[in-house]
Amino acid sequence: MASKWDPEKIRAEEEHLLDLEQQPFGKKIRGYFKMTGPAWMQSAMTLGAGSAAASVVAGAFFGYQLLWVQPIAMFLGVFMMAALSNITLTKGERGYQVVKRELHPSIAFFWALATVVSTVIWHFGQYALLGGAFWDMANVAGIENSGDSQTVETVVRFAGGFLILGINIALTWNYGGKSKGIKFYESFLSWTIRGVMAAFLIVVVVQAVKLQVDWGAVLKGFFKISLPEGKGSLTTVLGAIGAAVGINMTFLYPYSILAKGWGKHHKGLARFDLVMSLFVPYVILTSLIIIGMAATVHGNLGEGVTTANFKPIDAAQSLAVVLGGPIGRIVFDLGFIGMACGAISAHMVCCGFTVCEMFGLEYTPKRYRMFTLVPAIGILGVMIKSPIWLPVIASALAFTMLPIAYVSFFILNNKRSYLGDAVGKGWKRIAVNAVLLVAVVLSLVGAGIKIKGGVIDKIRNMTKTEKAK
Repeated sequence: MASKWDPEKIRAEEEHLLDLEQQPFGKKIRGYFKMTGPAWMQSAMTLGAGSAAASVVAGAFFGYQLLWVQPIAMFLGVFMMAALSNITLTKGERGYQVVKRELHPSIAFFWALATVVSTVIWHFGQYALLGGAFWDMANVAGIENSGDSQTVETVVRFAGGFLILGINIALTWNYGGKSKGIKFYESFLSWTIRGVMAAFLIVVVVQAVKLQVDWGAVLKGFFKISLPEGKGSLTTVLGAIGAAVGINMTFLYPYSILAKGWGKHHKGLARFDLVMSLFVPYVILTSLIIIGMAATVHGNLGEGVTTANFKPIDAAQSLAVVLGGPIGRIVFDLGFIGMACGAISAHMVCCGFTVCEMFGLEYTPKRYRMFTLVPAIGILGVMIKSPIWLPVIASALAFTMLPIAYVSFFILNNKRSYLGDAVGKGWKRIAVNAVLLVAVVLSLVGAGIKIKGGVIDKIRNMTKTEKAK
């Protein structure tokens, strides 16, 4: 995959990195910033419909109390991704082949299968968020359904969905071409995420100017680890921490750094990239959404509104008064569209790489482009809910495989017969392994919670429904 990169250019980049290591801290950081890239794709993948919904619910129902959850969740996730980068950059091998050879072929296959299935199913949710946002903006413009007919709504939702799909096809196919295409795509993702952060920042700033934000509660929410009162709060928190990093992120990341031509000399840059392009945007964006919802919606929810039926678009509508009239709704809707757009493109890139690996096909631009379209069926999500059994299958595969993948990375990162001295030594190795073990344990707990809620409970409910008939 790195063959598209000029060897001379890669050598020059490695020399530049070695030179940066000798520079003052400020100059070194500025140099690193210019070279970030792969972690923006991970950021786009995790900052999709799921993060939007979780953050909206956290702020609307629990106020500022859960601001501490997302930083801890992503802190653990970044450590695991850093271990994965150490494995990949030390040997320069594709993740699937390493797991297949060093651990077991079945682990590699189910890792890839869980990635593809979950990516396709979760694609429905991204388009559902898109469809809702486009329709809400159409409502602001005075466009409504006529009587009982939903024709107008269907047209608007699908038009928005196809618009975003077309944009993402152009972007992801560009990524599968030359090195300039990769750089362009990464720049698009970074500016999309920055734009989304700006949209939600506007809402929070306006609320702050109106003295609606309780900054004392904000600080308390970040630094005081506490659980909200009420049944299921512990389950909610542990589930969020255990599943901050999706199974598809773990599969895509090694390929994205190899596609950049990165190697041993890029390890420091890779860690910096994970912090500044994944951890920081994730924490800022989810925190802005939580603060925005806590300052406006928390305590003002209507009767019958629950965490199960409150959606991101409901949040946009409830913020109409924040910026005066419909502007608040439009800003939030555009933010949600940006989140979904970035996630959709990252999902497409992920499938482009993963399907090639699953079937042992040599990577070519044509095959990559064809397989990026695998999750495109998710566009039906703009109007049609996915059948209940599809998310059940996706959850069962994804949340079962995530802890297994984490354990695999932990083993590989400590396998001296494979990595040699790159396994580390001394107190640093002990500290890193301690954090990785915490991530593994919480991924197991989170997976158990998610499997119970997303698989076991749903199967029980479906069984009860069938018996009732």
